[in-house]
Amino acid sequence: VFGGSWGSTLSLIYAQTYPDRVTSLVLRGIFMCRKSELQWFYQDGASHIFPDAFEPYREHIPKAEQSNLIEAYYARLTSEDGDVRRAAAKQWTRWEMATSRLFPDPSYLEKAEDLDFAVAFARIECHYFINAIFVEEAHILNQASVIEHIPTVIVQGRYDVVCPTRSAWELHKVLPNSNLIIVPDAGHSMGEVSIARELVAATDAISS
Repeated sequence: VFGGSWGSTLSLIYAQTYPDRVTSLVLRGIFMCRKSELQWFYQDGASHIFPDAFEPYREHIPKAEQSNLIEAYYARLTSEDGDVRRAAAKQWTRWEMATSRLFPDPSYLEKAEDLDFAVAFARIECHYFINAIFVEEAHILNQASVIEHIPTVIVQGRYDVVCPTRSAWELHKVLPNSNLIIVPDAGHSMGEVSIARELVAATDAISS
């Protein structure tokens, strides 16, 4: 099973639910949807590194609602008014795309201009986040023993602002047989050359 970022969340929960069906895991940019991770990226944390990109995301929400930006965005992303949904989705998506690479890529920002993509992307993410992915806090770490026998490779960009290295490190610590590869010259995106190289190497090793 292969997954990165939100895909790593889904991969881990799938493996923990059906451990007998998973022969190996290749994960990138670990995200376990804990309160601390959501707080870091969507409220106060990554904003200290990308204040210029964070400001439009925050200021799209009235000041009276800025103490809980995920909740405020959820209200707009589920609005019956299509214009309200699209405007919120654009800002949500731009924030993530602006922070996804070590060296920002204008083509990533353009994804936010595709409003059909942005609405689908933002609504799915926000729906799961507002519901804490329908599991208890730290579920993935607490259930780690269920998958400790599964060969696991974790590829993590050192300068991943979206899903900071701490999460990959904490997962690796509870999966002592996992192979954690911290890529020194990369951020979050699978499209970064150094990240892609390690992912290809990991999948090649599994298939050989």
